[in-house]
Amino acid sequence: MINGAEIWQKVFPWVRNKYVLTIAIFLLWMILFDSSNLIDVYSEFRKIKRYEKEKEYYLEKISNDKNRLNELQTNNENLEKFAREQYLMKKPDEDIFVIMPD
Repeated sequence: MINGAEIWQKVFPWVRNKYVLTIAIFLLWMILFDSSNLIDVYSEFRKIKRYEKEKEYYLEKISNDKNRLNELQTNNENLEKFAREQYLMKKPDEDIFVIMPD
């Protein structure tokens, strides 16, 4: 008859080695329980990637807005067009008809 100790030794021979057991416990601790565990590190890594994409978007938007502002400040025709489209401004002898899509 086989007792429990023999089964333990056959099924888990690496558990007898104290170094392997120590490394396994250390890895388990680092993956799950440490303050900077792998789960939190991965989550923070994903946040950083998302913020970098947002940063690129906003930098591009800032660049476009700077270009548009420069055009409005340097060209009176563009300024007039902007005022007419965005603020519905008109000349005294004009009528404005706003057509709303259904």
